[in-house]
Amino acid sequence: MEQWSSRAGFILAAIGSAVGIGNIWRFSAVVGQNGGGAYLVPYLIAVFLCAFPLMVLELAIGRHFHGTVVSAFRSVRPQFRIIGWLLCGIVFLMLSYYLVITGWTLGYALTSLGGEPLPFSRFTAGWLPVLLFVVAAGISGIVVSLGIREGIERISTVLIPVSVGILVVLLLYAATMPGFVQGVSFLLTPDFSVLGDPLLWSAAFGQAFFSLSVGTGILLTYGAYVRPGESIAGSALIITLADVGVALLAGMVIFPLVFSFGLVPTIGAELAFTTLPAAFALMPNGWIVATAFFLVLFFAALTSALSMLEVGVAAVQESLAWSRGRTAALLTGVVLLIGLPSALSYSAVDLRIGGIRVLDFMDETVGALGLPVAAILLAVVFTWFIPPRILTEEIGHSIARFVHPLCRFVIPGVLMVTTGARLLAGLDDPGLRNLPGSAFIGTVLQVEGLVAIVLIVLVITLALCRFRGCPLATRIRGRI
Repeated sequence: MEQWSSRAGFILAAIGSAVGIGNIWRFSAVVGQNGGGAYLVPYLIAVFLCAFPLMVLELAIGRHFHGTVVSAFRSVRPQFRIIGWLLCGIVFLMLSYYLVITGWTLGYALTSLGGEPLPFSRFTAGWLPVLLFVVAAGISGIVVSLGIREGIERISTVLIPVSVGILVVLLLYAATMPGFVQGVSFLLTPDFSVLGDPLLWSAAFGQAFFSLSVGTGILLTYGAYVRPGESIAGSALIITLADVGVALLAGMVIFPLVFSFGLVPTIGAELAFTTLPAAFALMPNGWIVATAFFLVLFFAALTSALSMLEVGVAAVQESLAWSRGRTAALLTGVVLLIGLPSALSYSAVDLRIGGIRVLDFMDETVGALGLPVAAILLAVVFTWFIPPRILTEEIGHSIARFVHPLCRFVIPGVLMVTTGARLLAGLDDPGLRNLPGSAFIGTVLQVEGLVAIVLIVLVITLALCRFRGCPLATRIRGRI
C-alpha cells in the first residue's frame, strides 16, 4: 500500500479533503442564515467537542488496520464488512452530486475570466452544467488514477497553498471596501440571545461534520497511508485549525463584498452564484476578483471530490486486486452514470422527481441523513467492538482518554438527538442542509428516500457476495 511522501503532504491532502464548499459556500451561507457571529459559538463547540475527536479516531483506525473502509470494518467483525460497503456507497452517492456543484464552480471561474459570469438561471438553463459535470468527474478520475503521491498529494500541495494565498489577497482587497467593518462585525459579533434556538445548534453540528469530512471513512482511508510514528492528534489539530481558518477567512472576504454594495447575505446557490456575482459586476475590474474567488471555490471542491472518489477506488481495488488505473476508470464511469440525473436536474432538462430536482433530493436524503448515520456507525463500531488499547497504541494514553469516551458516548448521542429531533419536528431550515438553499422535500420523503437508497446499496453488495454464476462474481464474493 502506498504512503504519503511526507507529513506535510498528508496534512495538505487532508486539508484539501476537509476544505471544500462546506467552508466557503456553506459556512458563509449558514452564518448569514443564522444571524452572523452567534453561529460561531455552537460551531466551534461542535468542531472541537465532536468533529475533532472523530477525526482523530478515523485517522488512528485507518493507520492501525492499514487498509480500506471495508477491510477495517471486516477486521473488527467479518459481518461488519457490509457496513464498510454501506459507507462507501454513501460517500460515492454524495460524490455523484458533489461533482455537479464542482462543475458549477469551474463554469463560473471560466465565464468570469471571459468578462462576466452568467446569471444562475441562464447558466442552468442550457447544457453547460452537464458538460462541466463530465469535465469535473474526468479530472477527478485522472488525478486519483495517478495514485496517492503522484496524484492526490501532488495536486493538493499545489492547490491548497494557492487557494489560501488567493483568499489572503482577496481579504486585503476586501479591507479596502466601505463595507469591510460591517461585514467583519456581522461575522464575528455574536448575538447570544439566539443561542437558545435548537435549529442553530443543529446547523452548527451539521456544518462541523460536513466541513471536516469526518464520519464517512474518508479520513480513515487517508489514515491508512500515514507512516508509523507520525503524530495523529497533532496532524488532526492542524487540519482542524486550517479548516476553521479557511472558513473564517472566506467569510471575511464574502461579507464585506456583500455589504459594500448594499446586498443582503443570502443562502446556498443564491449567495455563491447570484449575490456575489452581482457584487463583482459593480466593482471596477470585478472580473478579476470574480475569477479568483471562483477558482478558489473550484480548487476546494475538487480536492474534496478527490478524497470521496479515493474511498471507493481504494476499497474496490483492494477487493478485486485490480490496478488503480482500471479501478479509477471504472468508478469514474459509474459516477458519471449515477450523477447524470443530478446534473440534468439543473440543466435544460430540469429533471425532477415529484416536482423536486434530483440533486436536491439526493442532498436531502444521502447528504442530510446519510452523513449522520455513517458517522454513528463508524463511531460505535470502532469504540464498542474493539479494545481501547488499539486507539491508545496509535495516539497515546493521554489523548485516547479524551477521544475514546467522546466517540463512544457523546458523538453518537449528539448525532442521534439532533437528527432525530429534526425529523420528529418536521422543521425546515436551510442551514440544516449540506447545500443550503435547495428545496426542502419533507421529512417523510427524506426517510423513505434514504431507506430506499440504503436498501439498494445493501442488495447490490449482497448480490455480489452471493452470486455464484460468473467467475468475476465468484472472485468478488471471495474478496468482499
